Amino acid sequence: MEKAFKIILNVILFFLIATGLLVVFSFIDIPGNYKIFTVQSGSMEPAIHTGSLIFVKPLADYSVGDIVTKKTDDPKMTVTHRIVSKEEVDGQVAFETKGDANDSSDGEKFGKDMIIGKKFLTIPFLGYVVSYAKTQMGIILIIIIPAVIIIYDEFNKIVAEIKKIRQKKLDEKGKIRFE
Repeated sequence: MEKAFKIILNVILFFLIATGLLVVFSFIDIPGNYKIFTVQSGSMEPAIHTGSLIFVKPLADYSVGDIVTKKTDDPKMTVTHRIVSKEEVDGQVAFETKGDANDSSDGEKFGKDMIIGKKFLTIPFLGYVVSYAKTQMGIILIIIIPAVIIIYDEFNKIVAEIKKIRQKKLDEKGKIRFE
């Protein structure tokens, strides 16, 4: 039972640490680095579900049919939709996007400079965890719970080692040990 408990704790710790590393790495501003976003609406259903974690990577060129994340007028908000048209306007390439679940396109044409990247991976529902991890309570839980688990496990190991050392000293003094 104790072994199964440790395995479960180690798996949980691994996923928490991996998620944390992915999120931290995505914030590092390296040209060509992937970015991670949480899907906040159902506009791309059924291709991408609300609450999914989406990984995007900038490319040299984008095509009709690509699912891309683009900037909006609000610097804190992005939109992930499918490219439905690509044409040249005044010597520049212009894109138009549409959510799969939407009846009409987004209604604006924009340049490649507005595209953050193309979707290359989607993990359903993990976006809820990442969004929660960005809150104050989420940070506390993601740091405190694993830390308490690690400290508890290490404390138990230290206590067991101290007991072994004490028993060894008692045995060396000539006391009889019954098991």
